[in-house]
Amino acid sequence: MAKTKKVFPKLHNATWPGVVGKGAPGGDACIELDTMLDLTCAAEVDGNRFDGFDLFLAAPHFDLSQAETLLDPLVEKTLARKLEIGSVVAPIWSGSAMGSQEKRTIFLEAVRSACAVAQKLREKGVRPNGCVRIDSSCSVEDWSKDPEGNQKQIAETFSKACDIAMEYDEMLAAEGEICWGGMHSWKRMLQLLEMVDRPQTLGFQADMSHTLLYLLGYNAPEDRLVPEDFDFSDTATFDAAYRRMTNKLRPWTIDLHIAQNDGSVYGSGSHDKTGRHCLAKDPNGKLDIVKYAGFWLSDEDGLCKRFNHICWDGCMFPNEVMMKPQTWNDILEAMVAVRDKYGWK
Repeated sequence: MAKTKKVFPKLHNATWPGVVGKGAPGGDACIELDTMLDLTCAAEVDGNRFDGFDLFLAAPHFDLSQAETLLDPLVEKTLARKLEIGSVVAPIWSGSAMGSQEKRTIFLEAVRSACAVAQKLREKGVRPNGCVRIDSSCSVEDWSKDPEGNQKQIAETFSKACDIAMEYDEMLAAEGEICWGGMHSWKRMLQLLEMVDRPQTLGFQADMSHTLLYLLGYNAPEDRLVPEDFDFSDTATFDAAYRRMTNKLRPWTIDLHIAQNDGSVYGSGSHDKTGRHCLAKDPNGKLDIVKYAGFWLSDEDGLCKRFNHICWDGCMFPNEVMMKPQTWNDILEAMVAVRDKYGWK
């Protein structure tokens, strides 16, 4: 009997690895959106291809200040490549979810602009699913000057962002990453989500690379879930810790990045140090990608089916690596394996 092909979750590639950590003097240049889309379209594994891409709403990929001019060309290039658009990243970093009123206003204005574009892409028929990704846009160092006061202020700003998202019938996904103050540990991330308490509008974006660093307690040793100098060959301890983390954050998860990590931190260009994204087949990778994706995609009752697409994230790969077709075939192969294991028709 032929195996039934699973079509959900849809498989997306991220475009922001062409921008994040790039463009600084002496470093790799940014990779244009068209090139990222062409690399995505060219990948193929046993007849499987990427279904779509998640979009970075910042120049040079998409300048929100020129949204009206750029929208139709974006739709045309998406349709021409037979792709869909999923989650979009709000460029909130000129502002901040904590600090001065001016900074918070700039943050919220960016959320509004991103939600407006996301809505229009949905109306134009190229964005059937996905959310609008945000973070706190503040450092752990600044947040640590007044942890409880700053956490409360971030929650208040996020709540206002939820009000905006509701106007556009959008959902916000808070990215769990160790470089963002108030979101830098699994415990603080959970606290922030519970403080906002808007589960119909604000959820969690889990990245398998970043959340591995949650376990190790980078930037929050008090919240580590495995012993210091942990031996990754101790799979029983790792699995128990990973299950503890995902059990807490999975109910909030509305966006998932499939990724690999070697257990270290890394930064390039202007991007702060965070979980080092590795190639899908990196021999130093600490994650069995298919196995641990399942911790996010299913619980004791079976598949969660809370979102209809998953996305690969490989930020800060060198351009030389990103321009190799095999890089994207290997990534797609891992994504297909995840869908084969946990997908549905």
